[in-house]
Amino acid sequence: MSLSMHKISVPAFVRGFSVLSSLIDKAEAFAEEKKIAPAVLVNARLAPDMLPFSGQIQRASDTSKGVIARLTSVDVPKFPDEEADFAELRERIAKTVAFLESVDPSALDGTADKEVTLKFGKMGVTLSGKDYIQKFVLPNFYFHVTTAQNILRHNGVPVGKLDYLGSLG
Repeated sequence: MSLSMHKISVPAFVRGFSVLSSLIDKAEAFAEEKKIAPAVLVNARLAPDMLPFSGQIQRASDTSKGVIARLTSVDVPKFPDEEADFAELRERIAKTVAFLESVDPSALDGTADKEVTLKFGKMGVTLSGKDYIQKFVLPNFYFHVTTAQNILRHNGVPVGKLDYLGSLG
């Protein structure tokens, strides 16, 4: 039995957003305990040329909703990147998960071979839907989830590998 396009994408995204939500909980508790303004963590970065914690969640959101919309030809929900606190980041996650769960899994049937063209400035690449998910979308999504965790850890929030892995049940 082969895995469907839905099963290789949406459950992974939903799980990743569950992890991000728990990271926000830990960051919020840490900020309260240490008397740190939450904006410090929301805006924290690993390097000057990298997106802040909020930007990592925004890109994970954009990546997941973008692939589903692109493959199913539905309009991608547009969320302005204006989240400035933990509550707004939680809301962004909830809206993204609601969109992902609103798409009928059968809408992704037959998209494994659908051509997807990505453009990066003057460069471009065309991939099958399956390769798009496996070679670009999932690595990009996990990059942003991992970077979000690393930003918090770098700033003293007590998170580790088990926080990243989340519940295995």
